[in-house]
Amino acid sequence: MDANQAILAFSALSQPTRLEVFRLLVKHEPDGLPAGEIARFMGVPHNTMSTHLAILTRAGLIEAARQSRSIVYRAQIEAVRGLAGFLVKDCCGGRPELCAPLIADLSSCCPPQKPSSKEVAHG
Repeated sequence: MDANQAILAFSALSQPTRLEVFRLLVKHEPDGLPAGEIARFMGVPHNTMSTHLAILTRAGLIEAARQSRSIVYRAQIEAVRGLAGFLVKDCCGGRPELCAPLIADLSSCCPPQKPSSKEVAHG
């Protein structure tokens, strides 16, 4: 991620509704949510939500996919990873042990999931 991409992402997230929409979509990974459901959940008119979703999409933080008659939005987790990486790229002047607590905090929010018994059986 370069500085211009990071600025675009931070700019998109600097508005309260867009920040909450992004967080909502992260909670609903990997399935995502239809645009209308996002608007209802947030209590925002559909046309206003469309603008917010377009800004987040242009920033590369979410993506849209048509499913039947709905447009389903999903968070782009790799974009968040790139943004976090950009922020800590030169972490602690070459002393990575100083950044270890930050990395641990980021890792603890999403521990790797064990495969379900169904996945193991069909594996």
